[in-house]
Amino acid sequence: MIDRAISPLIKDAIEFNLQLKPYEKFVLDNGVELYAINAGAQEVLQIEMVFFAGNSYETRNGIAAATNYMLRNGTSTKTAFQINEHFEYYGAYCNRTCHNETATVSLHTLSKHLNKLLPVMREMITDSIFPEGELEIFKQNSKQKLSVNLQKCDFVANRLIDAYLFGEQHPYGKYLVAADYDALTTDQLKAHFQQYYINGKAVIFIAGNLPADLFDQANRQFGDLPLSGIKKETTTGIVLPALQKKHRVSNDPNGVQGAIRIARPFPGRHHPDFMNVMVLNTVLGGFFGSRLMSNIREDKGYTYGIHSYVQNHLHDSAWMISTEAGKDVSEATVEEVYKEMKLLREELIEDDELLLVRNYMIGSILGDLDGPFHIIGRWKNIILNNLDEQYFYDSIKTIKTISAADLKALSEKYLQPEDFYELVVI
Repeated sequence: MIDRAISPLIKDAIEFNLQLKPYEKFVLDNGVELYAINAGAQEVLQIEMVFFAGNSYETRNGIAAATNYMLRNGTSTKTAFQINEHFEYYGAYCNRTCHNETATVSLHTLSKHLNKLLPVMREMITDSIFPEGELEIFKQNSKQKLSVNLQKCDFVANRLIDAYLFGEQHPYGKYLVAADYDALTTDQLKAHFQQYYINGKAVIFIAGNLPADLFDQANRQFGDLPLSGIKKETTTGIVLPALQKKHRVSNDPNGVQGAIRIARPFPGRHHPDFMNVMVLNTVLGGFFGSRLMSNIREDKGYTYGIHSYVQNHLHDSAWMISTEAGKDVSEATVEEVYKEMKLLREELIEDDELLLVRNYMIGSILGDLDGPFHIIGRWKNIILNNLDEQYFYDSIKTIKTISAADLKALSEKYLQPEDFYELVVI
């Protein structure tokens, strides 16, 4: 019998032995790989089809995103209203998202309705017709949304810093203007659709309480399509960063707040320093107890929040510090960021602080392993980056064992002010 007068022992998160639940892998008749996590008590599932059809593959700005968005806007047998009504009838949600390399079509549904919904999902990725009327609505709405967003300093800052880092012609650095939407035509969308969806490269991720005939259903709907797998997918652009590194932009003369971005180019996940830098980034600005938050929010009161992160790209990447601060303290905020970098270069991190960071990072991973949707999301990140299961366990080992001296050496290597692009938009 439990003695409730005695408090239970408290274990640090780093004492846990984390295990990544393995996936089941299937290969459809056309060679498309399907990764599945069968778990969860609720009778729900998520299916995500990932196509290499993102911004990197478009011939003109905006084509990839417009094509992806309009997959739910009409086929030869169903209108946009009928497609949406079908998903809503079964209490399901079908979404589309477009990224730099990939574009996805995802479905959340009760497991028992999968056989009613997969045929419509198939129809969307094989028979979309991109009606002129729907395209005009998309263009009008997109331009209106862009017009509103361009008045926001943080939106402008996000566009410009990527352009400075990668170049405006690079898939990661280019951005849309109103004229790009005006130039879109149904013929452009149909060509992109034909090449990168109907005859493209794809991979499927499924998680949840899966039906026994899952593979048969998926193979019946997608296994006969002229799709192929995604092995050795390496398309990217030529990085042409801006020559000038310090930028000040006036966007709203009446604004009271400035958007600050301080960033430097950084290698991707295959670089030997990447895992170690994830720990250093957490110390600098990766969680609420970070150096930047403690100084610039808690001590100085310049901002509600400041964060640092490494962008989640498949190829070239960047280390970014992002915040919004009062117009009158924006320059002081920039100075404090560099002061924190200097401290990390010159002083060893205290043991207590490093233990806190270790526990935070392991605890975050524990949260990411709670439930099938989170687990398949972690596998998706590993698989799309051409990594394997060992990457997960190496990351855990790095978090638990990296030393203060290692982090100081990394700071000396990567946290040099002259390497950073600096932008303040007011």
